[in-house]
Amino acid sequence: MVRGIPFAELKIGDKGSMTKTVSEHDIYTFAGITGDFNPIHVDAEFAKQTMFKERIAHGMLSAGFISAVLGTTMPGPTNVYMSQELNFKAPVKIGDTVTATVELIEKIEEKKRLIFQTTVTNQDGVVVVDGKAKIFKQD
Repeated sequence: MVRGIPFAELKIGDKGSMTKTVSEHDIYTFAGITGDFNPIHVDAEFAKQTMFKERIAHGMLSAGFISAVLGTTMPGPTNVYMSQELNFKAPVKIGDTVTATVELIEKIEEKKRLIFQTTVTNQDGVVVVDGKAKIFKQD
């Protein structure tokens, strides 16, 4: 069984990340899976009339990249994602390359809890999502 990084080996400041270029296919797939067909995401003509002037990705798609890092890289498998604070700061557009980064900022030894600062930035270094995640780490 894949175990990820054991709780005892995790240190404040440990980081993990992933990078992904968001495609039109990603947006339509996310809409199909979740049922969120808000026209700002899937209708170019509608989106032209909005403050963004073009379609944007679902905010929760970017949040999903945070989940991917936590579940596969840092701290990896065998954790339970307990909560996530999210602040949506800027839109993600088709063709943007985003990097989701998590950084361990607190360990609660007696409960095997981990608190991570979570950030998603675009190719220009603009923060598009930030927040904090709480994880229970099963070793």
